[in-house]
Amino acid sequence: MRRRTLTRTAPVAPRHAQRGISLFGLLFWAIVIGFVGYLAVVVFPTVNEYFTIQRAVDKIAAEAPTTVPEVRAAFERQRAIEYSISSISANDLEITKENDRLVIGFAYEKEIPIVGPVYLLLKYQGRSGQ
Repeated sequence: MRRRTLTRTAPVAPRHAQRGISLFGLLFWAIVIGFVGYLAVVVFPTVNEYFTIQRAVDKIAAEAPTTVPEVRAAFERQRAIEYSISSISANDLEITKENDRLVIGFAYEKEIPIVGPVYLLLKYQGRSGQ
């Protein structure tokens, strides 16, 4: 009688229990993360410009100018100092008075080309004292 010897082999995990990412999954996530990164890079300068305009408007309102031409002249001075303000000029400001307080408002749009005929439209608006 012949004796059989049993050899033990490493257990093979079933296919559904394997972990990891496939090449297609890796490519998909690389494209998604790359696109989001690209959007962040092209949108950041416009957001920075908005906050610069908001700071300039708040600073002008805090100085308490009395007439509309003084406000416009002060904004043009700020615009000359801050080179990042290019979307609006002093003529685009909406200057009103509320409760004996001068309120300076602004609104503008930025179109950012993404790919071919596809654009991202950002609408910005703000007021002094926000």
